[in-house]
Amino acid sequence: MTSASPPTNQFSQPAACKDCVCSVVSRPVVVEKKKMGLPALEFSDCYLDSPQFRERLKSHELELDKTNKFIKELIKDGKALILALKSLSTAKRKFADSLNEFKFQCIGDAETDDEICIAKSLQEFAAVLQNLEDERTRMIENASDVLIMPLERFRKEQISAAKEARKKYDKETEKYCAVLEKHLSLSAKKKESHLHEADNQVDNVRQHFYEVSLEYVFKVQEVQERKMFDFVEPLLAFLQGLFTYYHHGYELAKDFNHFKTDLTISIQNTRNRFESTRSEVESLMRKMKENPHEHKSVSQHTMEGYLFVQEKRSFVSTWVKYYCTYHREPKRITMVLFDPKSGGKTGEEESFTLKSCTRRKTDSIEKRFCFDVEAVDRPGVMTMQALSEEDRRLWMEAMDGREPVYNLNRDNQAEGMAQLDVIGFNVMKKFIYAVETRGIDDQGLYRIVGVNSRVQKLLGLAMDPKTCADVELENSEWEIKTITSAIKHYLRVLPGPLMTYQYQRSFIKAAKLDNQEARVTEIHALVHRLPEKNRQMLELLIKHLATVANHHQQNLMTIANLGVVFGPTLLRPQEETVAAIMDIKFQNIVVEILIEHHEKIFRDVPISVGGPTNMQLNLSRRTSTESKAPSCSERPLTLFHTPTHSQKGEKKNSVVNTTVAELQQPVSSSTNCNSSSSSSSGGSQGRTPRHSLTSNDGEQDTRQIRPSSLLNPKCRGSIPTSPMSPSPTSPRSPSWPMFSAPSSPQPTSSASSDSSPVSIAGRKARALYACKAEHNSELSFIAGTIFENVHASREPGWLEGTLDGRTGLIPENYVDFL
Repeated sequence: MTSASPPTNQFSQPAACKDCVCSVVSRPVVVEKKKMGLPALEFSDCYLDSPQFRERLKSHELELDKTNKFIKELIKDGKALILALKSLSTAKRKFADSLNEFKFQCIGDAETDDEICIAKSLQEFAAVLQNLEDERTRMIENASDVLIMPLERFRKEQISAAKEARKKYDKETEKYCAVLEKHLSLSAKKKESHLHEADNQVDNVRQHFYEVSLEYVFKVQEVQERKMFDFVEPLLAFLQGLFTYYHHGYELAKDFNHFKTDLTISIQNTRNRFESTRSEVESLMRKMKENPHEHKSVSQHTMEGYLFVQEKRSFVSTWVKYYCTYHREPKRITMVLFDPKSGGKTGEEESFTLKSCTRRKTDSIEKRFCFDVEAVDRPGVMTMQALSEEDRRLWMEAMDGREPVYNLNRDNQAEGMAQLDVIGFNVMKKFIYAVETRGIDDQGLYRIVGVNSRVQKLLGLAMDPKTCADVELENSEWEIKTITSAIKHYLRVLPGPLMTYQYQRSFIKAAKLDNQEARVTEIHALVHRLPEKNRQMLELLIKHLATVANHHQQNLMTIANLGVVFGPTLLRPQEETVAAIMDIKFQNIVVEILIEHHEKIFRDVPISVGGPTNMQLNLSRRTSTESKAPSCSERPLTLFHTPTHSQKGEKKNSVVNTTVAELQQPVSSSTNCNSSSSSSSGGSQGRTPRHSLTSNDGEQDTRQIRPSSLLNPKCRGSIPTSPMSPSPTSPRSPSWPMFSAPSSPQPTSSASSDSSPVSIAGRKARALYACKAEHNSELSFIAGTIFENVHASREPGWLEGTLDGRTGLIPENYVDFL
């Protein structure tokens, strides 16, 4: 390697190109000033072997030693990095396996789409992590080939070779110096031939030394130049592997982005449902704490619970805890030995038929709350101990065949002020118009609640025929949140949910279907099975909610958010239980489907709705009813509702029950709600309850909402009615009289929580009022009549029962189950 002039800058422009186009296009090179590098080793200096040459050679040797040490450390760190990456990959794979193995279990018998998305998210996470770790494994496997081995090869082949050349150079230096000193010490008096031989020997050693020196200098400079690419290139290849791994992660992230978006929405929807569900469950828990007997769950057994049974053995009596169930019809008692303290161990089941049950006198036994049970198929008398006096009373009454004193649906006896009549439709349309014209873009519409006293006042004024015309919703006095809360409160205080107790379970089952299209089809069919007024009010409401959802960018009320708000209101269950509260999420889904597909659901009539027989029966019954003026022998109008937990808490400030002894004549209503009312002289004997709306400052405004004669089936006077002129703003221009009883009464009985007849099959019922059949499919009866084999009918609001061997239809709200 010859010494050349200082290398020219490869990025510098030739003088001839200064003014050409390439000088404009080419990127300027900024040369950073730094300290001088290693000096060049000239081959000619090898012959001089000057101290300066040796100094320059020494600096190259130190640099090689430094490079060698650095490469050794780098190889060590690289191996540690690869080992750490392997450990990280193993840990991540184990983490992914844990995610993949876990399965979510939801409460209830079905999952929402959001819950299904969340449930499979862990498997999606695991798949992404596994895919990422597969790429990392490939990178780790290549790291040894592209990084460690080339570095070790460079160190062994190049740096080690330079070290060997250095050793040879040092050895030759010592030999040359020794031979030269020895040669120079020869005496000049030696023979010429001997001196000539010595000179030749020195020349040979000197020549060999020069050759070794040249080779060593060449090798040193070669290694210094080689490390610029042989050393850096493996590092670049390793980084390229890292970049490939990270790019694979980036591609995975892009592919995962769609699922991530869906999952984020599902998590938000589930969180919103959780908040509403949690408040419902917490409220139910508080009510259970306050009065557990009023919220006792419906059971297939007549009575069930823990009893202590006295067992006598060898003159010693012990009391053993059993979980007992009793069925009234076969009079069958079943006992299972069970002790929660022992970890829930269950013993064998015992069963026998009840013969008699007798209360034990206090002075006849040391224990309290005891009663004796005698069995048909078991000898002797068993003494049982209840958990309390109240518990013993319930067991005694159940086994004696008498009716239980508690009534799971006693809240149905609370009076209701709202009805699906012309006033109700006009009020709803007036409220909806105000919301859509004044506050459709208000954030949190229907989520933000109004002040309870203001809501009660607005609803009371709007529902009263005397004052409804004076309510100006354009006035700033009525805030949008007050109006929206009034809409929700009106729907809550209806005698039953807008989508009826009868079809509540059917709607829930439809929402639990796996196929989205099947859900829509089933809900579509169920909507058209609803009573006409309910369906029309539902259509009015859902179209409004669709309008609200169309402005979700401004009001933040998406279809999912509206489902959370209105699901529990439109599909409230007849009984408050934790299982019912867990179904709130499916109530929300029903409302979401109604909003999203409202045009199809309310515009098109499904083919499967009702068979020709039912349609003919409905037509004949409707014709027979409309052919005469309403009288007290017609179906009593259902005016009661089961308030939700929030309504029960609000009754103290919003509703005061009073008794009115006068009848209110029916009122003709127009679109502005103007009406006149007068009281008749016929009394209701203190039977008819009334609402009075109370504001927070203590002022009571008593308003008669419905004629009391319709609340008392025993009255025998006729109720004057006037035909209603169709309202231009009412849906489909309804022409029913405001206070006439419907030909098909709304279901309010506890037995009609679903369209399935299983829940009340084979039960007995007592007639509360007399009824004259208006069709050959109905039964005529007097008050007090006992019906056999009473069960749900396909006709909304009707039951089927047997009287004197004949089976026919019975109005649902005319009977009380035994």
